[in-house]
Amino acid sequence: MPTNSKKSTKSHKRSASATLPILDFVTNNYMNFNARATRDALFAYWDLVRAGGKMYWAVAGAMSSAQLGITLAPAIRAGLVHGLSVTGANLEESLFRLVAHESYKDFPEYRYFTKADDTKILKQRMRRVTDTSIPEDEAFRAVEKILVPMWKRATKNGERRLWHEYFYDLVLAINPKDYEGDPDACWLLAAARARLPMVVPGHEDSTFGNIFASHVKFDECKASIVKSGIEYMAQLYDDYGRLSQGKGIGFFQIGGGIAGDFPICVVPSIKYDLQKKAKPWAYFCQISDSTTSYGSYSGATPNEKITWDKLTQNTPMFVIESDATIVAPLMLSALLECKANPAAASAKIAASRASRR
Repeated sequence: MPTNSKKSTKSHKRSASATLPILDFVTNNYMNFNARATRDALFAYWDLVRAGGKMYWAVAGAMSSAQLGITLAPAIRAGLVHGLSVTGANLEESLFRLVAHESYKDFPEYRYFTKADDTKILKQRMRRVTDTSIPEDEAFRAVEKILVPMWKRATKNGERRLWHEYFYDLVLAINPKDYEGDPDACWLLAAARARLPMVVPGHEDSTFGNIFASHVKFDECKASIVKSGIEYMAQLYDDYGRLSQGKGIGFFQIGGGIAGDFPICVVPSIKYDLQKKAKPWAYFCQISDSTTSYGSYSGATPNEKITWDKLTQNTPMFVIESDATIVAPLMLSALLECKANPAAASAKIAASRASRR
């Protein structure tokens, strides 16, 4: 009997929806405004990675405390993330979620707190981050017992490492029986196992940056055992040269500040300071709730980066003015579907684009 083409098409659509429910939801519902920007950024991200390109993530804010690792860790394991720039806080807070997750406290009513309420939280030895809190003893002090001896050994042996390399060694050395959080949701653990290229600009501005400074002050550790931010940039020159081969590497940014500005500068620095050829960034997307304003890096439009030779007029550019705790997991979940079902995902995206012409 001849195949019923309409029935076959409907069957194909049901099959695609079954394997790509989140991508299907985005293509069917995200039509305008920030939803459109999210959809288009997602499609272009997949285009680049599907073609063999890479993606570099810059993560500011308190995304580790917000448990971004639930989707970021699987994305790293799936080969959807190829390099990272993170604040020192995000680095250490991913570790805290692994070793002290059960000791965190949540405060969904935080908007109605008084100063007295927050003083009670302080006395409970909790450090509030919006609606959740990091436990002082189970997180900071427990990690300190492992990390400080590492610094002291490095001082004794005259070793020097980049900031994140200490954390890579630390997270890999933790006995799984000491995990309180889900190891599959720890992006630091996934990055350490993959030996993902990383920069942690301004790492001094973190809890363990402060703790390290105190041990330097006590003359128990040498400041020189931690390589400087300048050495991070020198390392990034090499990382970028390697990662940008082939189809190039994109830039996916959450928030603003140094986590984003530091790594994106590598392209003009290679060109003007090293006086070598450098491929431009192959993609740019920023998720931020910062409004465009005078002199604000976080609120600057991508076009401004063209004048600094960080992006070009041909770079696919997207700005999603929304909450990254909502948008980033959604995009990563859809991208994980694409990675698991590449042919169906590419067909779905192509059909979506064709329908909007």
